[in-house]
Amino acid sequence: MRLLLVEDDDHVAAALSAVLARHGLTVVHARSGGEALQALLPDDAEPFAVVLLDLGLPDQDGFEVCGRIRKVSATPVIMVTARADVRSRIHGLNLGADDYVVKPYDTGELLARIHAVSRRTATGAPAGPAGGTEQPPDDGGPREPLRLGPLAIELPTRQVVVDGAAVPLTRKEFDLLALLAQRPGVVFRREQIISEVWRTSWEGTGRTLEVHIASLRAKLRMPALIETVRGVGYRLVVPAAGPAAGARPAAP
Repeated sequence: MRLLLVEDDDHVAAALSAVLARHGLTVVHARSGGEALQALLPDDAEPFAVVLLDLGLPDQDGFEVCGRIRKVSATPVIMVTARADVRSRIHGLNLGADDYVVKPYDTGELLARIHAVSRRTATGAPAGPAGGTEQPPDDGGPREPLRLGPLAIELPTRQVVVDGAAVPLTRKEFDLLALLAQRPGVVFRREQIISEVWRTSWEGTGRTLEVHIASLRAKLRMPALIETVRGVGYRLVVPAAGPAAGARPAAP
């Protein structure tokens, strides 16, 4: 597996590269956002399986780099940063990052996340350049959108519309919403959601699930759409028709 490490600290990069190499990964080190984007340009080399992206880069903010990566490449991006606040996590995921790891981290955890996102990419449909607009093969299923009050979900084209306005979602946000929407009112256990959407049973993904739930509520402007069933999981509540902005906030 070939991996692009975007890290401006040479000592950190050298130590991490050595660990990753011992686990069979080939690491290419970029010290800035500009170097990272240049490395991702198409060439004759084996494509990168994953990008590990630090946010504190010398030439531009890592969030900006992630957004620019998503315009030119569908390579999975894992943000690796000391910024632990939920707002930064949501912002990173909204820009197209596939995962978010907070420093300091356990190297076993990081390796698990690297392999998890690479497996999801290998088994899933190819993503478009913007990361979130991929279209799965036509399986002959129904083409009618799922309609839940003001919300419409078009599974073949992966489009979401609320009150007639399109709402752009990341890949995992759409997968999560589609899973809940196909069985409205049914409680999905957290473990089940993680297994079906993230294709892993690793417990550390639970925090990522919470961040995606919060992001969906904010993007759809329907805080009460996804109900938290404490101690169990989540379910989608069929909304009433009409404007969604006035919904009552829900617990994360």
